[in-house]
Amino acid sequence: MWVHAIQHVRRMRGGAQAHLMRCSDGNLYVVKFQNNPQHLRVLANEMLATRLAHEACLPVPKAYVVEVSDWLIEHTPQLQIQLAQGSVPCQPGIQCGSRYVVNPVEGPVWDYIPMELIGRVRNLETFAGILVFDKWTGNVDARQAAFWKYARERKYTAAFIDQGHCFNGGEWTFPDNPLRGVYPRNEVYDCILGWESFEPWLRRIKEMSESRIWEIADSVPTQWYSNDADSFRALISALLPRRACVRDLIQDFRGCVRRPFRRWLDAA
Repeated sequence: MWVHAIQHVRRMRGGAQAHLMRCSDGNLYVVKFQNNPQHLRVLANEMLATRLAHEACLPVPKAYVVEVSDWLIEHTPQLQIQLAQGSVPCQPGIQCGSRYVVNPVEGPVWDYIPMELIGRVRNLETFAGILVFDKWTGNVDARQAAFWKYARERKYTAAFIDQGHCFNGGEWTFPDNPLRGVYPRNEVYDCILGWESFEPWLRRIKEMSESRIWEIADSVPTQWYSNDADSFRALISALLPRRACVRDLIQDFRGCVRRPFRRWLDAA
């Protein structure tokens, strides 16, 4: 999936200094640039993890290759990357874009909703699924979610955004820690009553064929990992057997000092 950026909308928050851009298909995309301050590989991570999550039926924005021209950067002063020594223009070429979760004319989107409204999230059970996914892929950042709804709706929908720190960001290692890759508030896990809450996601990841995982990996542009095919293949080779240890990683989170699953039934 490939689109061309045609208009800058605004700078986004976050360490990768992404920009919201309108593209040739008329949709908005959150675009991470190759020369972002975090690491070139976060683009590869974003594409790979998002497409794997989509394969597991998780609510993530679709990831696209976004072509950003020299002309657009030269004529858009806002397309800058802020570094310690000053600002530099965003790098032209192919970038990674995540489809914006809802057209602003159709409804609002928030990166946080008050916890007293958490019961109005229609797909709260998917927080169990994204926890399975983040433990599998070694997300070292706090889990980020966007909450959106159409203008006349009462309920919100959660979409899981920003996969750049899966695979330990630019390191491509898996330093597992119980408190990494989890949402900051326990309330989102209140629908988890036992292992059965995780089973759909554990099953989907387990049943994802190796050939399909390699096919998804092959869709990632090689420029986003400096054409280092050996390191990229080593990452995928390490990712495949990790599916067998996800249950143990969730158990480690369950038993940590935070005690996240407040409604877990011991008999489950």
